[in-house]
Amino acid sequence: MTFPTSKPLAWALCSAMSLASMPQWAHAELVGTDAAARSAGVAVRPADDARAFLAATLARDEVAAKLRQQGVDPAQALARVQALTDAQAQALAQEIDAAPAGAGDVLGVIVFIFVLLLVTDILGFTKVFPFTRSIR
Repeated sequence: MTFPTSKPLAWALCSAMSLASMPQWAHAELVGTDAAARSAGVAVRPADDARAFLAATLARDEVAAKLRQQGVDPAQALARVQALTDAQAQALAQEIDAAPAGAGDVLGVIVFIFVLLLVTDILGFTKVFPFTRSIR
């Protein structure tokens, strides 16, 4: 069996392969931490601003009452916030910003356990749910 040869096709393939094997140039430059965080969508605040945010949070009446209820002196908590490093203060401020108001992640744990039991039921390791059939 012979294949028809086509010189234009051969020339096109050769030129495409030679262009594909040419080196690609990349231009790189240093990217600062602030720019990288902004591109990732993380809000970066200066350390002094983070400490001011934490101090304002600790100064709120409901936070101070909750600290006293837990047996922590609000003045001592403020002194500890002022002793944090810049990175720790920023991390704590971001964690407080991202935390859900008055809720834990109980729903996430319940969904995880449900999915885990569902998968083990389907695989035949357990028999918890009557609506599943084992693949065994």
